[in-house]
Amino acid sequence: MNRKIERVFNSERELVKKYGRMATKIKMRLAVLKNAPTLGDVPVTRPERRHQLKGRRKGQYAVDLVHPHRLVCEPRREPGGTRESDDPDPGGVTAITIIEVVDYH
Repeated sequence: MNRKIERVFNSERELVKKYGRMATKIKMRLAVLKNAPTLGDVPVTRPERRHQLKGRRKGQYAVDLVHPHRLVCEPRREPGGTRESDDPDPGGVTAITIIEVVDYH
């Protein structure tokens, strides 16, 4: 996470101030992401609906929030290693970086 989003996500007050009713959904999705051993363990069905993105967002994943907003993340780069997202299997992804909350449609 960049510092700005990290500050917001780590403060209940800031999260509610910035995202309003979506704050609860964000907290729920973060809990699912944190407790999943791998990205492949995050459900592909609703309510989370983890899905891999395409086009200019290739290599990123998203989970549903309040329609049409998504929580976008990408596999974390390992120091000195290759980007985990080069592996199309999310079951091999054990760490992610939260990018943003966005309506990319």
